[in-house]
Amino acid sequence: MFFAGRFSYSLSRPLIMGILNVTPDSFSDGGRFFSPQQAIEQGLRLVEEGADILDIGGESTRPGAARVSEKEELERVLPVLEGLSKAGVALSIDTQKPAVMRAALAAGADMVNDVNALQQAGALAAVAGSKAAVCLMHKQGDPQNMQQLPLYHDVVAEVHDFLQARIQAALAAGIKRERIVIDPGFGFGKNLEHNVSLLRQLQAFQDLGVPVLAGLSRKSMLGKIANVDVQDRVHASVAAALLAALRGAKILRVHDVKATRDALTIVNAIEGWHE
Repeated sequence: MFFAGRFSYSLSRPLIMGILNVTPDSFSDGGRFFSPQQAIEQGLRLVEEGADILDIGGESTRPGAARVSEKEELERVLPVLEGLSKAGVALSIDTQKPAVMRAALAAGADMVNDVNALQQAGALAAVAGSKAAVCLMHKQGDPQNMQQLPLYHDVVAEVHDFLQARIQAALAAGIKRERIVIDPGFGFGKNLEHNVSLLRQLQAFQDLGVPVLAGLSRKSMLGKIANVDVQDRVHASVAAALLAALRGAKILRVHDVKATRDALTIVNAIEGWHE
């Protein structure tokens, strides 16, 4: 079982996490849902399309993204969290900041999705003091520089070892294993070859004993492979999500919920995965 705040999941089928960016500068949909009302309406739309979790973010982590203050990030996300509190699905807060984590959890967030894997001072304690789930992600560098020259000797082994260490840190802080998810961090300090290796060998992370989240939706690796612009990557994103699911991913973080849900319904039926 996987526990996330008010919710529990058997993970008998992969879950769909709908992306809800409350930002003016996210790489794919920046500015489209920047007002709280627009974001709330989009969140409800994603739930209707089949999202199991909504991932609400108030600070873009795309390559080169500018940092946002705690105050501004909270002003962006708290009204959306409150507006979606009765949407009937788990609400995830996508943030690196412990103060934002604490405020979002107090406002009812069920999960923390941290691209920094709770490495910032106070982050482990912020999550440990709640019943929320946490997603620990690997990245090399920061959004400001992570794509300049990513370098690995063995990307799969290095990402695996990092995530193993962060799981241990979370457990030591009092976060139960049933609340932990890991994300290899596609596109976060990785080039095309690194990303392809991680997807090809995604099953290598199964031995860590926690669910794997795959966030491939509309990313540049898909644009490079399929030679399509960001707004034309729906089909490529669905294909990547299905490949990740077939390689053991239990949570698929996507922009295009309905398309992913429809495709995943076929895979669920063929593979014998059930609600």
